[in-house]
Amino acid sequence: MSKDRIPRPVAIDVVNSHVPPGAPDAVLFEVAWEVCWQLGGIYTVLKTKADNMLSRWGDRYFLVGPYNPATAATEFEECPAPELIDNVFSRLREQGVVCHFGRWLVPGRPHVILLDYRARYPRLHEDKYLLHADHGISTPPDDGEVNDVIAFGFTVTEFFRLLKETAPQVPVVAHFHEWMGGVAVPRIAHLRIDVSTVFTTHATLLGRYLAGDNPQFYDHLPFFNADAEADKYRILPRHLIEKAAAHASTVFTTVSQITSYEAEKLLGRVPDHVLPNGIDVRRFEAPHELQHLHRLYKERIHQFVIGHFFPSYSFDLERTLYFFISGRYEYRNKGIDIYIEALHRLNHRLRHEENPPTIVAFIITKAPVRSINVDVIENQARLDELARFIETIKDEIGHKIFMAAASQRQLQRGELIDESVQISLRRITAAMRRFRQPHIVTHDLTDDAHDPTLNHLRGRHMVNFAGDPVKVVFHPQFVTSTSPLLGLDYDQFIRGCHLGVFPSYYEPWGYTPLEAIVSGVPAVTSDLSGFGAYVRGTMTPDEHEGLWVLNRRTQSFDQSADELADAMHRFVHYNRRQRIDLRNKVESLSERFDWGRLSTHYHDAHDLALSRRGQRAGSISVKIV
Repeated sequence: MSKDRIPRPVAIDVVNSHVPPGAPDAVLFEVAWEVCWQLGGIYTVLKTKADNMLSRWGDRYFLVGPYNPATAATEFEECPAPELIDNVFSRLREQGVVCHFGRWLVPGRPHVILLDYRARYPRLHEDKYLLHADHGISTPPDDGEVNDVIAFGFTVTEFFRLLKETAPQVPVVAHFHEWMGGVAVPRIAHLRIDVSTVFTTHATLLGRYLAGDNPQFYDHLPFFNADAEADKYRILPRHLIEKAAAHASTVFTTVSQITSYEAEKLLGRVPDHVLPNGIDVRRFEAPHELQHLHRLYKERIHQFVIGHFFPSYSFDLERTLYFFISGRYEYRNKGIDIYIEALHRLNHRLRHEENPPTIVAFIITKAPVRSINVDVIENQARLDELARFIETIKDEIGHKIFMAAASQRQLQRGELIDESVQISLRRITAAMRRFRQPHIVTHDLTDDAHDPTLNHLRGRHMVNFAGDPVKVVFHPQFVTSTSPLLGLDYDQFIRGCHLGVFPSYYEPWGYTPLEAIVSGVPAVTSDLSGFGAYVRGTMTPDEHEGLWVLNRRTQSFDQSADELADAMHRFVHYNRRQRIDLRNKVESLSERFDWGRLSTHYHDAHDLALSRRGQRAGSISVKIV
């Protein structure tokens, strides 16, 4: 990869100055599809950032999203709206729009406005005409998602129009996230509503498609005809909505230097600010319980591993390490391909060592599945049966030991376990025995034959041979405490692991390595992820022990796979004390990524938007090239 294609990350000042907003009576609204509705990473950004926004804006901070009855029932608590918002609601209700005001049930309990955009459907043809006539964006009649986004965008536009009619003197900043929340941005600019807009693209829609198909994505990025490529992938209306929002916004932002470069090339505007994503460190804090929680959840992973592997063969769990990769199922973009390749090379090295440790490498994602594999669930059921049987006899055995010791007599051979117990144990263990290799995937995939992860594993003969030190478990569903396999929430699962590996090729930011390190789990990221680039730009090498940044920017795939295999190999040979020390060191880094520090970048973007109040926005229509 050419070294001069992507600008090097620059150091970002993380001193939280808490400068007052540009106007002391200004009101901030954040608008996103994911408000009270978990769909992706933006939900995490909004939820974890809210408390820090409140510390600056107080009751002048509101989140705005679409009303979804299913998620609002558990995420949202309705309450009376303040006078200003209630006046706007009254006028919206006259148009048939059902409005809800309340609090989001997350830390800080921020004020939330949920608008039932479905009331806009009768005017959808008119709205789509205006989107075409005023902004050059044509949309198909039968794309349900685009129709929803347009209806929501025009409903939000009407909300801000009525707000400014009701209180024209109040300075308003409206911060919009992603293309699904972005339709209102060019509409506000076109109608000249006195609202300063901020638009954040967390990842360009087109970039995900191009990176997934193009191994030289970053080299080719300056030369793509973005509109033509979007048309080829059949996402042109979505791309043009994102492009129009970027150009029409008062302040255009993104989440990393890498995505800033991508946005410039694919959307045609250089972002004004970079807003790195933080995390609520308090949610993960357990400095005095770090090792205890690791042992506790590792034992639960042990139980799964025993049930999955031990019916076929066994290995020493005291010398077993757990690696994992997780996230959206994008085989190339998320680095699953290089993870598997590095595991293959690690396996080859360890096979030539005397008495190597065992590595169980998890792949945790969400792929289309039919059901849990019957053999996998049966193995866990047999193990549960054995555990229940042991539970029933342990009191009896304990009583026998107690009575013998109290009577000062020696226990006789066979006295502890009588013949009936031995027969039952033989029956249960015989039923557990399997004369085949353990499965590499826990579920039956909808399209097993064409799955890229399975094909890569099979092509590299990573199919859980007994003699292989590196075993693989592909779990194509996100882990939850209700799962009959692992029975752990994701936060618990990662605490029980030893190493998180996230060598992304395309990752605008990347929460997964961040979640690992705040849990005290060493992690690998890459310099092609926004988070990895941020680490490279703000930390010196001796400050991030336990956090490796893989070079994918200037190396070939093979070179990066070798570097990753080297890092894994070194980690495998750390002793227990070294791994504990590494967990403590990496957990101590977490404070650097807390929203208490990083929210200052949002404050700067909002201040800039207020300072530009009344200035003409950029282009509010898009020209297809």
